[in-house]
Order: sequence, then C-alpha cells, then structure tokens
Amino acid sequence: MRKLSTPSDCGRNDGATPVWRDGERTAISVTSGNSMFLATDGEGYETQMGRWSRRLAPLLINFAGGNPAGRHLDAGCGTGSLTCALAGHPDVERVVGVDVSPDYISYAARLHASPRIEFEVGDITELRFENAAFDGVWSSLVLQFVTDPHRAVAHMCRVTKPGGVVAAATWDTRGGVVAQRMFWDTAAVIDPDAASYRATAFVRPMSRPDGLREAWRAAGLAHVEIESLTIRMEFTSFADFWSSVDSRNGPYAAYLSTREEAMKQAVRRLVRHAYLDGEPDGLRSYAATAWTVKGTVQ
Repeated sequence: MRKLSTPSDCGRNDGATPVWRDGERTAISVTSGNSMFLATDGEGYETQMGRWSRRLAPLLINFAGGNPAGRHLDAGCGTGSLTCALAGHPDVERVVGVDVSPDYISYAARLHASPRIEFEVGDITELRFENAAFDGVWSSLVLQFVTDPHRAVAHMCRVTKPGGVVAAATWDTRGGVVAQRMFWDTAAVIDPDAASYRATAFVRPMSRPDGLREAWRAAGLAHVEIESLTIRMEFTSFADFWSSVDSRNGPYAAYLSTREEAMKQAVRRLVRHAYLDGEPDGLRSYAATAWTVKGTVQ
C-alpha cells in the first residue's frame, strides 16, 4: 500500500494520489454490505457532516486521554477529520484511516497531507490488520450506521494492543442534535415516510449510552466510561443549512432522494420556516451532542 509522503501535517494534499487497496473500488449505496449510510461524494459529506466532525474530533481525543502515541486506527474515517486530528499529536507515529466508501477515501487522501497518515478502503466489521497492531483504535460518528456494530467493536478490540484504548463517538440523535430534530420533526408532519426514517434514526442502539456501554462490555473492555460532548453547528443562512441536508450523503439524502419533487419542495418550505423562526434569514447556531465511550483492552 502506498503512503502519503508530503511534508506538512494535515495540509491540503491536492497533488497526491489517493491510497487504494487493489480490487476494492466499488460503489457504495445506503444499504451496501455492512453500511447503512448513503456515501456517494466526499465533498458533499464535508458539507453535510465533515465540518462538524472536525470540531468533535479533539474533544473525543481529550475524552480518551488526550495524549495519543504510537500507531492508531480510525475505523470508519469518512473524509479524515479524526485521522488528521490524531496525526497532529507529536507522539503519534502513524494513523491509518479506513472507510467502506471509496469516494470518501479518495477525497480524504486528497484533502489531508501528512507522512504519518495512510488511507485505505475497508470494512470495519472485517478489519484486515493483525492482532494488537495499534496502540489505540477510534471510531467517530459511524457505528450507528453499521449493520453489525458488535462485530465492528470486536474487530476494533482485536487489533488494539493490551492496555490500549478503544474509543468512539455517536450523535445523540434522539435528544441531542437540534438541527436533525428540526428537519425530521418538520418533515414527519406532512410525510409518514419521514416519520419512519426519523424512527429508524432515533432508536439505533449505538446512538444511546446504554447501547454503547453494552457493546464495550460485551467486547471484554475494562474501565468502560460514557460521557456526552457538545459542539455548536453554525449555518450562515438557510441555503447553507439546506446544502448540508440535500448533499447526496447520509440519512437526509437517503430520504429526499426518494421523494417526488412536490413533496421535497414542501418539506424544504416548512423546514425553512422552522429555520427562520420568525426572524430574517441569516446565521443560526444549534447545539449538537454526541455520546462518547472508551474502554481499555485487557
């Protein structure tokens, strides 16, 4: 596997060749393989979620101990926000970012330039690495979209050295992400299918502290801890907000792409009213809370 070798840490890597594993460049859909996440476009993901995962990444690292060192794995790396944040720590030797979406891996390899970063396409429920290959393993905003998250956590533990930390974050979709509730609650008023999408998004076990705790304990991890972390999601206008919704990525796009144009426009109109909230269009700031979990490999 080729490695990125540009000299700056996590700068833009416009001239680099993306890192691929042979034979694994395949199209990913909302229900392809072990992923339930619509992943079609790296730039669209940055608009929809990457800008927020960058804010969450340092908080997750601090929660897990704050001073990572050695080799680390970012399982379900998306466009590389957490990968980059980990590589920014001086004692980290190497970070491998793995994601099931070739589009995200290609985009991440172009976006992030560091001699300590590698990206590759891979399924986190079938990690190819040897046992105890990493000093720490991480996963941010992905486990709730994995069809078999317990298998993913088991693999994350398997490839972590004894004494290493396995840490993850998932959005508190039911009670902690205002922007998501604004969209789904509004759409569900006029579209029963939106209510079904909302129900699916809000009941996933990996989006709840009890589900995360159970998965970590079932994997045999010690010293399991749960915490909530909150960032702010700022949008410059409703157009900015809607661009994150209608981005061809994630649950919003999976829903909107199935709607007839009249229904899509009706949802957009009502969500716009919710965004404006009786005031002129412009900046809005919404709280977004994630559940975080960590445990130590024995």
